[in-house]
Amino acid sequence: MQKPKKFDRNLIVIGAGAAGLVTAYISAAVKAKVTLIESGKMGGDCLNTGCVPSKALIMCARLAHGARRSSNFGVILPEPSIDFPRVMQHVRDSIKAIEPNDSVERYTELGVEVLKGTAALVDPWTVKIVHSSGSEKNLTARAIVLAAGAEPIVPPFPGLDRVSYLTSDTLWERLSQLQAPPQRLTLLGGGAIGCELAQALARLGSEITLVERARVILPELDREVSAAVTVALEAEGVTLLTGHEAVEFEGGSDQKGGVLVLRNAEGRVKIEFDEVILALGRRAKTTGMGLEKLQLLENGKLKLDDCLRTRYPHILAAGDMAGPYQFTHMASYQAWYAAVNGLFGDIKKFAVDYSLVPSAVFVDPEVASVGLSEGKAREQGIDYEITRYNIGDLDRAIVDGAARGFVKVLTARGKDKILGVSIVGENAAELISEFILAMKYGLGLNKILSTIHIYPTMSEANKFVAGNWKRAHAPAAVLRLLAVFNRWRRK
Repeated sequence: MQKPKKFDRNLIVIGAGAAGLVTAYISAAVKAKVTLIESGKMGGDCLNTGCVPSKALIMCARLAHGARRSSNFGVILPEPSIDFPRVMQHVRDSIKAIEPNDSVERYTELGVEVLKGTAALVDPWTVKIVHSSGSEKNLTARAIVLAAGAEPIVPPFPGLDRVSYLTSDTLWERLSQLQAPPQRLTLLGGGAIGCELAQALARLGSEITLVERARVILPELDREVSAAVTVALEAEGVTLLTGHEAVEFEGGSDQKGGVLVLRNAEGRVKIEFDEVILALGRRAKTTGMGLEKLQLLENGKLKLDDCLRTRYPHILAAGDMAGPYQFTHMASYQAWYAAVNGLFGDIKKFAVDYSLVPSAVFVDPEVASVGLSEGKAREQGIDYEITRYNIGDLDRAIVDGAARGFVKVLTARGKDKILGVSIVGENAAELISEFILAMKYGLGLNKILSTIHIYPTMSEANKFVAGNWKRAHAPAAVLRLLAVFNRWRRK
């Protein structure tokens, strides 16, 4: 494998999802000659099968739920009628409206060469491109960024081939074919995708059963957060089967639907369904790109250093291919490191900072978190304190009919240094940004407390939790002296 004496490109990016698009954008902005290769749709999973369609569906479901609750505000409406084809049209329209931001035309204007086709590494510096037309082309590059994304995990359940199962990739096409939401829908997997889809489709009229092998849904989050989402889903009619493990599938009658066989502590349970969605996580796409040939994989996964580099320092990865966090915002964040380390890593390299990775689950009430959860703090032996604020006491939440949830902050013992935050409530994913900024720049709860927050807003919850911390840490000796002083001043 002889290194070329000169290169066709400064950078080649494989994959035009969030990570690939941002990597190409940054590279073009610093005047590098960059080629972006995509075999499918521009925008990747987020635009076409992930964030955008799911949030569009959630919005439709939220409106239906709001109509049912309108009598609480003195607005009497009939039970909403769900025009499901129009719901799905809104999903498609949302994708179409955002598509230009990720289009070939836009990135071409930005100075990126965009090629449609498959890509594979021939050697550490050469990428073979098979165009959609069938023609082939080899390009060399000083650096290569792998950003091909991820795909749904589909375990080899016995009998799975006898049912027409869906994944987050295939769900949207199937829903677009229906005149009404599936009557009986089973979701396998109680993570973010499963919980969001369960609530949205329940609000649109489906009878939902959500199955999770762990004892709780959203097991990676704070236990209080998981409990709050459990209460919300069950209140809306979602049947939660936690502590249940999928065993096998059986075909349904008349070739419709099917039966899912589960195992729990008591024995076996069977669930009939019209549609079943596998929401069991996603794994990096690593096949068909020549990664095995260059020994870039370890146990089927890319082995990367702290700078997102493989065993060949000029071959890097970003986004879902890199992990460990499969969030669109993480893909965009890693893209900066991939672009800069790819173009300039031989001069100066930068290690990715994973100390502040926020996440959100767009259920209602919304949940968001950053930093340490209580469970993780205990596991790491960190001495911490907990401060809470009940959003049910917040004026804006009360008038909006959103008086539920909490802000929970972990701080270092005796200090206002923020170690982690979990929020359950209206617009939690927006509220947490103030804490992310504070943690990023070392600002404690005292700084948040001394910052003016507009009244009445949900963001006041952040100030009030800081106020609760301050009251709990009021200097008792100083207050006693002040009491004596003020008593003297009254004489």
